[in-house]
Amino acid sequence: MLRSVGQTRVTGSGEDPRTTELRAAVARLRRELAGHPPEFPDRDIAEDELAVLAAMVAAGDPEVPRMRRSLLLIAGAIGSVSALAPALMQVRNAMDLFGEVPR
Repeated sequence: MLRSVGQTRVTGSGEDPRTTELRAAVARLRRELAGHPPEFPDRDIAEDELAVLAAMVAAGDPEVPRMRRSLLLIAGAIGSVSALAPALMQVRNAMDLFGEVPR
């Protein structure tokens, strides 16, 4: 069940469910990118930024502005690889659980 932005609930493991969701989404996109056979010019950028996101999630304190920057770089790098669009959208939706970037 998805929760509204700003609401957090600690799971039985003590982990924020938003972090769990983001970890799963990043892992899925990394797997799908690794399994995507054709090379494209900015693949390394996407892989590097996914590694950054995975590290932030593993540390347990994702920074919303940095996550959003990574998302933009990943989206730009993946570009028109439509096969990866659903997994990319899952990452975006998981990031949205953390709320908007303060202005």
